[in-house]
Amino acid sequence: MPLNWMPVKWTDKPQLPKAEGRIEAIDLARGIAIGLMILSHAVSGLVGIRNVPDWGMVPIHFLTKFSSSLFIMVFGIALAVAFLSHTQTDDWPRRRLKLWLRAVEVWFWYKALTVFEMLPYYPPSEIVDALLYGRFAIWVEILGFYAIALLWVPLILPLWARAPLWSRLATIGALTALTVWLQSFTFGGNDILKALLVDHEDHYTWGQISRAPLILIGLLIGEALLRCYSEPATRRRLVLTLLGLGALMIAGFYGLAFASDDVHAAMLAVANNVGKHPPGLEFMLFSLGGALVLLALALAGGAKAAKALMPLTIVGSDALKAFIFHIVVIFLVLRFLLEGEGIYSYPQALGIGGLLIVGAAAWIWLSRWLAAHR
Repeated sequence: MPLNWMPVKWTDKPQLPKAEGRIEAIDLARGIAIGLMILSHAVSGLVGIRNVPDWGMVPIHFLTKFSSSLFIMVFGIALAVAFLSHTQTDDWPRRRLKLWLRAVEVWFWYKALTVFEMLPYYPPSEIVDALLYGRFAIWVEILGFYAIALLWVPLILPLWARAPLWSRLATIGALTALTVWLQSFTFGGNDILKALLVDHEDHYTWGQISRAPLILIGLLIGEALLRCYSEPATRRRLVLTLLGLGALMIAGFYGLAFASDDVHAAMLAVANNVGKHPPGLEFMLFSLGGALVLLALALAGGAKAAKALMPLTIVGSDALKAFIFHIVVIFLVLRFLLEGEGIYSYPQALGIGGLLIVGAAAWIWLSRWLAAHR
Protein backbone atom coordinates (compact mmCIF):
# COMPACT_ATOMS: atom_id res chain seq x y z
CA MET A 1 0.00 0.00 0.00
CA PRO A 2 1.45 3.44 -0.89
CA LEU A 3 2.59 5.60 2.01
CA ASN A 4 0.04 8.26 1.14
CA TRP A 5 -2.81 5.89 1.87
CA MET A 6 -1.52 4.55 5.20
CA PRO A 7 -3.68 5.47 8.20
CA VAL A 8 -2.15 7.90 10.68
CA LYS A 9 -1.33 6.48 14.11
CA TRP A 10 -0.54 8.30 17.36
CA THR A 11 2.88 6.67 17.44
CA ASP A 12 3.78 7.64 13.88
CA LYS A 13 6.99 9.53 13.29
CA PRO A 14 7.22 11.89 10.29
CA GLN A 15 7.60 9.85 7.10
CA LEU A 16 8.48 12.38 4.50
CA PRO A 17 9.16 11.85 0.83
CA LYS A 18 11.34 14.61 -0.58
CA ALA A 19 9.43 17.29 -2.46
CA GLU A 20 9.70 16.98 -6.22
CA GLY A 21 10.11 20.56 -7.29
CA ARG A 22 8.51 23.64 -5.82
CA ILE A 23 4.91 23.39 -4.59
CA GLU A 24 3.37 26.52 -6.11
CA ALA A 25 0.30 26.33 -3.88
CA ILE A 26 2.53 27.13 -0.90
CA ASP A 27 3.85 30.22 -2.69
CA LEU A 28 0.27 31.24 -3.44
CA ALA A 29 -0.79 30.84 0.20
CA ARG A 30 2.21 32.86 1.35
CA GLY A 31 1.50 35.46 -1.33
CA ILE A 32 -2.09 35.82 -0.10
CA ALA A 33 -0.78 36.39 3.42
CA ILE A 34 1.68 39.02 2.22
CA GLY A 35 -0.93 40.65 0.00
CA LEU A 36 -3.31 41.06 2.93
CA MET A 37 -0.41 42.38 5.01
CA ILE A 38 0.49 44.95 2.36
CA LEU A 39 -3.11 46.18 2.18
CA SER A 40 -3.22 46.47 5.97
CA HIS A 41 0.11 48.31 6.15
CA ALA A 42 -0.85 50.70 3.34
CA VAL A 43 -4.03 51.66 5.21
CA SER A 44 -2.54 51.87 8.70
CA GLY A 45 0.65 53.54 7.50
CA LEU A 46 -0.89 56.15 5.20
CA VAL A 47 -4.37 56.75 6.63
CA GLY A 48 -4.21 55.55 10.23
CA ILE A 49 -6.63 53.13 11.84
CA ARG A 50 -8.54 55.92 13.58
CA ASN A 51 -9.36 57.49 10.22
CA VAL A 52 -10.68 54.36 8.52
CA PRO A 53 -14.46 54.55 7.83
CA ASP A 54 -16.71 51.94 9.41
CA TRP A 55 -17.24 50.14 6.10
CA GLY A 56 -13.47 49.87 5.78
CA MET A 57 -12.93 48.41 9.23
CA VAL A 58 -15.66 45.79 8.77
CA PRO A 59 -15.37 43.89 6.55
CA ILE A 60 -12.16 44.96 4.74
CA HIS A 61 -9.67 45.59 7.54
CA PHE A 62 -11.36 42.83 9.52
CA LEU A 63 -10.49 40.25 6.85
CA THR A 64 -6.82 41.28 6.72
CA LYS A 65 -6.45 39.70 10.18
CA PHE A 66 -6.06 36.33 8.47
CA SER A 67 -2.64 37.49 7.33
CA SER A 68 -0.44 37.08 10.40
CA SER A 69 -1.57 33.56 11.27
CA LEU A 70 -1.36 32.43 7.64
CA PHE A 71 2.12 33.93 7.24
CA ILE A 72 3.54 32.20 10.32
CA MET A 73 1.79 28.90 9.57
CA VAL A 74 3.12 28.85 6.00
CA PHE A 75 6.58 29.48 7.46
CA GLY A 76 6.26 26.14 9.26
CA ILE A 77 4.87 24.42 6.18
CA ALA A 78 7.79 25.61 4.06
CA LEU A 79 10.29 24.40 6.67
CA ALA A 80 8.69 20.95 6.66
CA VAL A 81 8.67 20.73 2.88
CA ALA A 82 12.20 22.04 2.29
CA PHE A 83 14.13 20.86 5.35
CA LEU A 84 12.42 18.29 7.58
CA SER A 85 13.18 15.28 5.38
CA HIS A 86 16.90 16.21 5.37
CA THR A 87 17.41 16.35 9.15
CA GLN A 88 18.61 12.72 9.31
CA THR A 89 21.03 13.01 6.38
CA ASP A 90 24.70 13.95 6.13
CA ASP A 91 23.63 17.11 4.32
CA TRP A 92 21.77 18.50 7.36
CA PRO A 93 24.65 20.61 8.83
CA ARG A 94 24.91 22.50 5.54
CA ARG A 95 21.18 23.08 5.37
CA ARG A 96 21.06 24.13 9.03
CA LEU A 97 23.82 26.66 8.35
CA LYS A 98 21.77 27.94 5.42
CA LEU A 99 18.86 28.65 7.78
CA TRP A 100 21.13 30.42 10.26
CA LEU A 101 22.62 32.57 7.51
CA ARG A 102 19.08 33.40 6.42
CA ALA A 103 18.40 34.49 10.01
CA VAL A 104 21.30 36.96 9.79
CA GLU A 105 19.99 38.30 6.47
CA VAL A 106 16.45 38.74 7.84
CA TRP A 107 17.81 40.38 11.02
CA PHE A 108 19.84 42.87 8.95
CA TRP A 109 16.78 43.90 6.95
CA TYR A 110 14.68 44.04 10.10
CA LYS A 111 17.03 46.65 11.56
CA ALA A 112 17.39 48.56 8.28
CA LEU A 113 13.62 48.73 7.80
CA THR A 114 13.20 49.78 11.44
CA VAL A 115 15.16 52.92 10.52
CA PHE A 116 12.99 53.51 7.44
CA GLU A 117 9.78 53.09 9.44
CA MET A 118 10.80 55.39 12.31
CA LEU A 119 12.69 58.01 10.28
CA PRO A 120 9.78 60.39 9.62
CA TYR A 121 8.65 60.86 13.23
CA TYR A 122 11.30 59.81 15.73
CA PRO A 123 14.55 61.49 16.82
CA PRO A 124 17.81 59.60 16.23
CA SER A 125 18.09 58.66 19.92
CA GLU A 126 14.80 56.75 19.83
CA ILE A 127 15.72 55.03 16.56
CA VAL A 128 19.01 53.90 18.11
CA ASP A 129 17.05 52.71 21.15
CA ALA A 130 14.91 50.53 18.86
CA LEU A 131 17.97 49.19 17.07
CA LEU A 132 19.40 48.13 20.46
CA TYR A 133 16.14 46.44 21.58
CA GLY A 134 15.24 49.20 23.99
CA ARG A 135 11.87 49.58 22.29
CA PHE A 136 10.06 48.26 19.22
CA ALA A 137 8.77 49.67 15.96
CA ILE A 138 5.39 48.46 14.63
CA TRP A 139 5.10 47.45 11.02
CA VAL A 140 8.46 45.70 10.60
CA GLU A 141 8.35 43.61 13.79
CA ILE A 142 7.29 40.43 12.01
CA LEU A 143 10.80 40.34 10.50
CA GLY A 144 12.27 40.51 13.99
CA PHE A 145 10.19 37.50 14.92
CA TYR A 146 11.42 35.48 11.93
CA ALA A 147 15.07 36.43 12.52
CA ILE A 148 14.95 34.93 16.02
CA ALA A 149 12.77 31.96 15.02
CA LEU A 150 15.28 31.00 12.33
CA LEU A 151 17.88 30.57 15.08
CA TRP A 152 16.00 28.05 17.23
CA VAL A 153 13.80 26.24 14.72
CA PRO A 154 16.78 24.45 13.05
CA LEU A 155 17.69 23.06 16.48
CA ILE A 156 14.28 21.44 17.04
CA LEU A 157 13.72 20.12 13.51
CA PRO A 158 15.82 16.94 14.01
CA LEU A 159 13.94 16.25 17.27
CA TRP A 160 10.61 16.88 15.59
CA ALA A 161 11.53 14.48 12.77
CA ARG A 162 12.07 11.67 15.32
CA ALA A 163 9.12 12.39 17.60
CA PRO A 164 5.88 10.35 17.52
CA LEU A 165 2.70 12.14 16.55
CA TRP A 166 1.27 12.20 20.09
CA SER A 167 4.33 14.05 21.42
CA ARG A 168 4.24 16.59 18.61
CA LEU A 169 0.59 17.34 19.31
CA ALA A 170 1.32 17.47 23.06
CA THR A 171 4.12 19.98 22.42
CA ILE A 172 1.72 22.31 20.59
CA GLY A 173 -0.78 22.06 23.46
CA ALA A 174 1.91 22.54 26.10
CA LEU A 175 3.33 25.65 24.43
CA THR A 176 -0.17 27.13 24.13
CA ALA A 177 -0.80 26.50 27.83
CA LEU A 178 2.63 27.88 28.72
CA THR A 179 1.85 31.07 26.80
CA VAL A 180 -1.34 31.62 28.79
CA TRP A 181 0.46 30.90 32.08
CA LEU A 182 3.40 33.20 31.34
CA GLN A 183 1.10 36.13 30.58
CA SER A 184 0.71 36.65 34.34
CA PHE A 185 4.48 36.90 34.82
CA THR A 186 6.20 40.30 34.92
CA PHE A 187 9.63 38.93 33.93
CA GLY A 188 11.18 41.11 36.61
CA GLY A 189 9.67 44.22 35.05
CA ASN A 190 11.50 43.56 31.77
CA ASP A 191 8.72 44.32 29.27
CA ILE A 192 11.07 43.89 26.30
CA LEU A 193 11.89 40.31 27.30
CA LYS A 194 8.23 39.52 27.89
CA ALA A 195 7.33 40.94 24.47
CA LEU A 196 10.02 38.83 22.77
CA LEU A 197 8.86 35.65 24.50
CA VAL A 198 5.07 35.84 24.89
CA ASP A 199 3.94 39.26 23.49
CA HIS A 200 3.17 42.37 25.53
CA GLU A 201 0.17 44.63 25.20
CA ASP A 202 2.36 47.76 25.05
CA HIS A 203 4.63 46.48 22.27
CA TYR A 204 3.60 45.51 18.78
CA THR A 205 5.91 42.54 18.50
CA TRP A 206 5.57 38.79 18.27
CA GLY A 207 6.51 36.41 21.07
CA GLN A 208 8.57 33.35 20.21
CA ILE A 209 6.75 31.07 22.67
CA SER A 210 3.27 32.44 21.96
CA ARG A 211 3.67 32.05 18.16
CA ALA A 212 5.63 28.79 18.21
CA PRO A 213 2.40 26.69 18.12
CA LEU A 214 1.56 28.25 14.74
CA ILE A 215 4.97 27.23 13.37
CA LEU A 216 4.53 23.70 14.72
CA ILE A 217 1.02 23.45 13.27
CA GLY A 218 2.62 24.43 9.97
CA LEU A 219 5.16 21.63 10.35
CA LEU A 220 2.31 19.12 10.82
CA ILE A 221 0.46 20.45 7.78
CA GLY A 222 3.68 20.43 5.75
CA GLU A 223 4.24 16.79 6.65
CA ALA A 224 0.70 15.91 5.60
CA LEU A 225 1.12 17.90 2.40
CA LEU A 226 4.28 16.03 1.43
CA ARG A 227 2.60 12.69 2.07
CA CYS A 228 -0.52 13.37 0.03
CA TYR A 229 0.01 16.25 -2.41
CA SER A 230 0.72 13.99 -5.39
CA GLU A 231 -2.44 11.91 -4.78
CA PRO A 232 -5.62 13.83 -5.74
CA ALA A 233 -7.87 11.82 -3.40
CA THR A 234 -5.73 12.24 -0.29
CA ARG A 235 -4.97 15.86 -1.11
CA ARG A 236 -8.71 16.44 -1.31
CA ARG A 237 -9.09 14.94 2.16
CA LEU A 238 -6.40 17.26 3.50
CA VAL A 239 -8.11 20.25 1.90
CA LEU A 240 -11.48 19.30 3.35
CA THR A 241 -9.93 18.73 6.78
CA LEU A 242 -8.26 22.15 6.78
CA LEU A 243 -11.42 23.78 5.46
CA GLY A 244 -13.53 22.10 8.13
CA LEU A 245 -11.17 23.05 10.98
CA GLY A 246 -11.02 26.63 9.75
CA ALA A 247 -14.81 26.86 9.47
CA LEU A 248 -15.20 25.46 12.99
CA MET A 249 -12.83 28.05 14.41
CA ILE A 250 -14.61 30.91 12.65
CA ALA A 251 -17.92 29.51 13.88
CA GLY A 252 -16.43 29.46 17.37
CA PHE A 253 -15.55 33.14 17.05
CA TYR A 254 -19.08 34.01 15.97
CA GLY A 255 -20.51 31.82 18.72
CA LEU A 256 -18.63 33.90 21.29
CA ALA A 257 -19.69 37.08 19.46
CA PHE A 258 -23.38 36.12 19.60
CA ALA A 259 -23.00 35.26 23.27
CA SER A 260 -21.77 38.81 23.87
CA ASP A 261 -24.97 40.19 22.22
CA ASP A 262 -23.00 42.51 19.91
CA VAL A 263 -21.56 40.74 16.90
CA HIS A 264 -20.51 43.93 15.12
CA ALA A 265 -18.61 45.12 18.19
CA ALA A 266 -16.76 41.79 18.32
CA MET A 267 -15.84 42.09 14.64
CA LEU A 268 -14.77 45.70 15.12
CA ALA A 269 -12.57 44.68 18.07
CA VAL A 270 -10.73 42.16 15.89
CA ALA A 271 -10.34 44.74 13.12
CA ASN A 272 -8.77 47.06 15.72
CA ASN A 273 -6.30 44.32 16.73
CA VAL A 274 -7.85 43.65 20.12
CA GLY A 275 -6.42 40.28 21.18
CA LYS A 276 -3.54 40.34 18.70
CA HIS A 277 -0.76 41.24 21.17
CA PRO A 278 -0.86 39.20 23.35
CA PRO A 279 -2.97 36.64 21.46
CA GLY A 280 -6.55 36.41 22.73
CA LEU A 281 -9.08 33.64 22.18
CA GLU A 282 -11.51 35.54 19.94
CA PHE A 283 -8.80 37.05 17.76
CA MET A 284 -6.97 33.75 17.31
CA LEU A 285 -10.15 31.80 16.54
CA PHE A 286 -10.93 34.22 13.73
CA SER A 287 -7.36 34.74 12.46
CA LEU A 288 -6.26 31.11 12.52
CA GLY A 289 -9.62 29.87 11.28
CA GLY A 290 -9.48 32.20 8.29
CA ALA A 291 -5.85 31.27 7.66
CA LEU A 292 -6.78 27.58 7.49
CA VAL A 293 -9.61 28.33 5.06
CA LEU A 294 -7.33 30.38 2.78
CA LEU A 295 -4.64 27.70 2.93
CA ALA A 296 -7.20 25.03 2.01
CA LEU A 297 -8.39 27.08 -0.96
CA ALA A 298 -4.81 27.62 -2.17
CA LEU A 299 -4.08 23.90 -1.94
CA ALA A 300 -7.35 23.06 -3.67
CA GLY A 301 -6.54 25.42 -6.51
CA GLY A 302 -3.02 24.02 -6.84
CA ALA A 303 -0.88 24.96 -9.82
CA LYS A 304 -3.84 26.31 -11.82
CA ALA A 305 -4.78 28.82 -9.12
CA ALA A 306 -1.12 29.74 -8.65
CA LYS A 307 -0.86 30.52 -12.36
CA ALA A 308 -4.15 32.44 -12.44
CA LEU A 309 -3.06 34.57 -9.46
CA MET A 310 0.52 34.91 -10.67
CA PRO A 311 1.33 38.28 -8.99
CA LEU A 312 0.45 36.81 -5.58
CA THR A 313 2.37 33.62 -6.34
CA ILE A 314 5.48 35.60 -7.33
CA VAL A 315 5.20 37.70 -4.18
CA GLY A 316 4.91 34.53 -2.11
CA SER A 317 7.95 33.00 -3.78
CA ASP A 318 10.23 35.69 -2.27
CA ALA A 319 8.55 36.99 0.87
CA LEU A 320 11.55 38.94 2.14
CA LYS A 321 12.01 40.90 -1.07
CA ALA A 322 8.27 41.69 -1.19
CA PHE A 323 8.33 42.83 2.43
CA ILE A 324 11.32 45.10 1.84
CA PHE A 325 9.71 46.60 -1.25
CA HIS A 326 6.42 47.59 0.38
CA ILE A 327 8.01 48.98 3.57
CA VAL A 328 10.47 51.10 1.58
CA VAL A 329 7.73 52.51 -0.66
CA ILE A 330 5.21 53.19 2.12
CA PHE A 331 7.50 54.57 4.82
CA LEU A 332 10.63 55.87 3.13
CA VAL A 333 9.11 57.17 -0.11
CA LEU A 334 5.47 58.03 0.58
CA ARG A 335 5.59 58.96 4.29
CA PHE A 336 9.09 60.46 4.58
CA LEU A 337 10.21 61.78 1.19
CA LEU A 338 6.76 62.76 -0.12
CA GLU A 339 5.26 63.56 3.32
CA GLY A 340 2.19 61.62 2.32
CA GLU A 341 0.73 60.49 5.65
CA GLY A 342 -2.84 61.70 6.03
CA ILE A 343 -3.24 63.09 2.51
CA TYR A 344 -4.75 59.92 1.05
CA SER A 345 -8.34 58.79 1.43
CA TYR A 346 -9.11 55.24 2.49
CA PRO A 347 -10.00 54.09 -1.06
CA GLN A 348 -6.79 55.66 -2.33
CA ALA A 349 -4.76 53.82 0.32
CA LEU A 350 -6.39 50.55 -0.71
CA GLY A 351 -5.51 51.32 -4.31
CA ILE A 352 -1.90 52.02 -3.33
CA GLY A 353 -1.84 48.71 -1.47
CA GLY A 354 -3.03 46.90 -4.57
CA LEU A 355 -0.40 48.63 -6.69
CA LEU A 356 2.27 47.70 -4.16
CA ILE A 357 1.35 44.01 -4.50
CA VAL A 358 1.74 44.23 -8.28
CA GLY A 359 4.87 46.37 -7.86
CA ALA A 360 6.47 43.88 -5.51
CA ALA A 361 5.77 41.05 -7.96
CA ALA A 362 7.27 43.10 -10.80
CA TRP A 363 10.35 43.92 -8.71
CA ILE A 364 10.92 40.25 -7.82
CA TRP A 365 10.48 39.21 -11.47
CA LEU A 366 12.83 41.96 -12.70
CA SER A 367 15.53 41.15 -10.17
CA ARG A 368 15.43 37.49 -11.21
CA TRP A 369 15.55 38.42 -14.89
CA LEU A 370 18.57 40.67 -14.31
CA ALA A 371 20.32 37.95 -12.30
CA ALA A 372 19.70 35.43 -15.08
CA HIS A 373 21.04 37.75 -17.81
CA ARG A 374 24.21 39.00 -16.21
